[in-house]
Amino acid sequence: MRQLDYAELRTIMGEQPYPLLFATVSGAHLYGFPSRDSDVDLRGVHVLPAAEVVGLRHGPETLDRTWFENEAEVDLVTHDLAKFARLMLRRNGYVLEQVLSPLVVLSTPEHAELVEMAKGCITKWHAHHYRGFARTQWEFFEKKRELKPLLYTFRVLLTGINLMRTGVVQADLRELPGGPSYLPELMVAKAEAEHAPLDGPSEELLAEDVSRLQVVLDEAEAASRLPARPTAEPGLHDLLVRARLSR
Repeated sequence: MRQLDYAELRTIMGEQPYPLLFATVSGAHLYGFPSRDSDVDLRGVHVLPAAEVVGLRHGPETLDRTWFENEAEVDLVTHDLAKFARLMLRRNGYVLEQVLSPLVVLSTPEHAELVEMAKGCITKWHAHHYRGFARTQWEFFEKKRELKPLLYTFRVLLTGINLMRTGVVQADLRELPGGPSYLPELMVAKAEAEHAPLDGPSEELLAEDVSRLQVVLDEAEAASRLPARPTAEPGLHDLLVRARLSR
């Protein structure tokens, strides 16, 4: 990962039209296999003031801004807290990975509350999210034969399996157990170029390993003791009201 100046990034993010509750690094940098030329994906939450949600004109639920920092393309996408909270209450592992990302660029006390409430959003039904995500990435790999979608396929399957077994959201492929022995080599190869082609295990072996992990995910979901429904709705509602009215 390119060395980014977090202080400078925070200054740039301070120019956003609405206050931010947090901004974290997502994408390949979070997943443990960035390339030399990878973009930097920042994800976070902004808060619309009450005046922009109770009247006829509603502020933007999503903002997207792109700029360059130390020759790296930086993409900042933020959702209004209400939209982000709704996504947290659905079986959306992507937003949970964002709020729980250890690569924190900007944080607030409200972010700390979201981190705690994220635990009450994890359910066994998140297996559906990771199963579908893996299927989509595998289809991309079959079309492009590139390492990026292949590594994404293994990453999301292993994240889903780990989540079902432990209740912990771990998005870093390097920290996830149970993957094929050749994954480290693929990550090293992908580090050289964002769109590096596959030059390693046979596609037959890859397909067998992906199918095996899909079965493991199904079994982990069936055996999981995670709750069927989230419990964090009251806390998220309270946080949204307090954040909205204080701005």
